[in-house]
Amino acid sequence: MSEAEADAEAAGPTPGKTEVWIEKYRPERLDEIKGHENIVPRLKRYVEQDDLPHLMFAGPAGTGKTTAAQAIAREVYDDDDWRENFLELNASDQRGIDVVRDRIKDFARSSFGGYDHRIIFLDEADALTSDAQSALRRTMEQFSNNTRFILSCNYSSQIIDPIQSRCAVFRFTELGEDAIEAQVREIAATEGIDVTDDGVDALVYAADGDMRKAINALQAAAVMGETVDEETVFAITATARPEEVEAMVEYAIDGDFTAARAALEDLLTDRGLAGGDVIDQLHRSAWEFDIPEQATVRLLERLGEVDYRITEGANERLQLEAMLASLALEDEA
Repeated sequence: MSEAEADAEAAGPTPGKTEVWIEKYRPERLDEIKGHENIVPRLKRYVEQDDLPHLMFAGPAGTGKTTAAQAIAREVYDDDDWRENFLELNASDQRGIDVVRDRIKDFARSSFGGYDHRIIFLDEADALTSDAQSALRRTMEQFSNNTRFILSCNYSSQIIDPIQSRCAVFRFTELGEDAIEAQVREIAATEGIDVTDDGVDALVYAADGDMRKAINALQAAAVMGETVDEETVFAITATARPEEVEAMVEYAIDGDFTAARAALEDLLTDRGLAGGDVIDQLHRSAWEFDIPEQATVRLLERLGEVDYRITEGANERLQLEAMLASLALEDEA
C-alpha cells in the first residue's frame, strides 16, 4: 500500500462515496419516521393490536410510503424474518395481469414460518392496468385469511373502487420544512459534514416536500467540497434561487420584456433548467413574490395554460416567452 493510500484509509471514507444515503438512513421503525404525526400512531396501533388490514398509501414521491411499509414489516416480523415474509413489487415495471396471477399468488400460497400472514407491498399500484387491478381484487379476496396487501400510489383516483373499499387509506402529504431540515441536519452531523444555515434552507427549498430528493442532494453536495452552502446546493440540484425567478416575473409585470426574456434565457441555458422546472418554481413561489395580488392571479392563470400546452408537446421556451410577453403586454394595457 502506498503512503497516499495509507493516508486515505486512515482518514476514513469520503462522504457520499460508500453508501446510498437514502437507504443508509431509511427509518427502520415507525417511530423513526418524521413528518407524519397523524399517520404513524394509527399504523402503530394496527401493529400493536396484531390487526393489520389491507392498506393503501397515497401521496407524492419521497414522502415515506415505501419506508412506512417496510417499517410495518420489520415490526410485525422479527428482524431476521421480515424479508422472507415481505414481497415488494413495482407495478410500473410489471403492469400485466400475469404478475398478479403468478408472482403474488405463488407468494401468498407459500409457507408462513409460524406467522399468521405475509405482507405483499405493491408500489406504484396506480400503474396497473384495469384488468390487473380486477385480478388483484379477486386475489385479495381469495387470500385474505393469510395475506395482507399494502398498495402504494401517487393518485388514489387511479385505483378502482372495489380495491379502495377493501383498504384502510392513508394519504401522505408533502413533508413539512421542519421534518426535512431535521433529517438533513441529523445526517450531516452523523457524516461529519459542515452545512451552513443557508445551505440547509436551499436543500429544503429544492426538495419541495420530497425527503428522498433532499437526502440525495445533500449526498451529492457533500462530495463537492468541505462545506455545503447555498451556492453548491442550487448548482447540484439545477434549481434557481427564488429571487431570480421573482426578478424575471417582476421585469415582465413592469413591462420590461427584454430583461424578463434575458432572465429566462439565463435559467434555461446557463442554469440548465427545463421548462417544467421553471413552471414548478413559479407555481410554488407565486404567492411569496412581492407583486400585487392581481398580478399573481394573472401569473397563475398564464402558468396553467402554459403547463397544459407544454404537456401536450408545445415548445417550452416559446411558451414561457409567450407567458412573459403576455404579462408585459397586459401591464401596458
